[in-house]
Amino acid sequence: SCLFPSSSKSLSSVVGFFQPVDAAMSFQIPKFFMTAGPAAIMGAVGLAWGVKSAVYTVEGGHRAIIFSRIGGTKEEAFAEGLHFKVPWLQWPILYDVRERPRKISSPTGTKDLQMVNISLRILFRPDSTELPELFRNYGTDYDERVLPSVANETLKSVVAQFNASQLITQRAKVSLLIREQLVRRAKDFHIIVMDVSITDLTFSSEYTAAIEAKQVAQQEAQRATFVVEKAKQERQQKVVQAEGEAEIATMLGRAMKENPGYLKLRRIRAAQHIARTMSVSKNRVYLDSSALLLGLTGDIEMADKVLSSMEKGKKW
Repeated sequence: SCLFPSSSKSLSSVVGFFQPVDAAMSFQIPKFFMTAGPAAIMGAVGLAWGVKSAVYTVEGGHRAIIFSRIGGTKEEAFAEGLHFKVPWLQWPILYDVRERPRKISSPTGTKDLQMVNISLRILFRPDSTELPELFRNYGTDYDERVLPSVANETLKSVVAQFNASQLITQRAKVSLLIREQLVRRAKDFHIIVMDVSITDLTFSSEYTAAIEAKQVAQQEAQRATFVVEKAKQERQQKVVQAEGEAEIATMLGRAMKENPGYLKLRRIRAAQHIARTMSVSKNRVYLDSSALLLGLTGDIEMADKVLSSMEKGKKW
């Protein structure tokens, strides 16, 4: 009787209690509450609560399943939009069915017993047709329960097939094998794996130092090989040059022996070269025949014969 007074006088006093003194903050009480009785007010409030409790909305990119206090989880998954449920007996469980990334890191051993730390980026989503079964077995945090163990198992089994150096040179092949096995394993748990990629590949500090030392040693070996090859080429060049000079000396000796005028011809050409050089000089120089390497007194006739013989292509 205190909450819902029956007399109009008591109702007026209740309304007056809710009206603020300040006119700027005043509000109007609906006429329904002024004229209706307590039963009608309770009915309206109950109806509003029932309507609100009997409907729910599934947002975009989500699916909903219904859990009932009587029958448990229903087998049907509801798509986006407005849906109805029985208040108090049923309530919706929402799943995000959009693709989501997850990063998993795991230290594992290679075929040659080297430790390597590999990080994977997994793009996945739940199977929207198996949401009731997924909820029964793994709940709404299925990715926390399933993906770490499955990814670690798959990663270790694949990496154990390769050496540490092959993880770098055959990275695409390793990533493909991890993806194929992870897709197959995750399907057993009603999880669809869309993509798997290796984002980080880190070796131990000892192995990294060993690789650097090996690369330095290989570079030094290649440099030493280059130096040896260069020395061989220089030696071969000197041998060829010496052989050429010896051949030239032999030919000169044979020519001088067979043709005494050849030496005189060389003297004449040397004199021509000296004269040509001195002619273009700005200074005036006076040289005698001995300075020009010519003893022309008895050699002019011999030189003319040699020159005419060489011009005709004959052996003098």
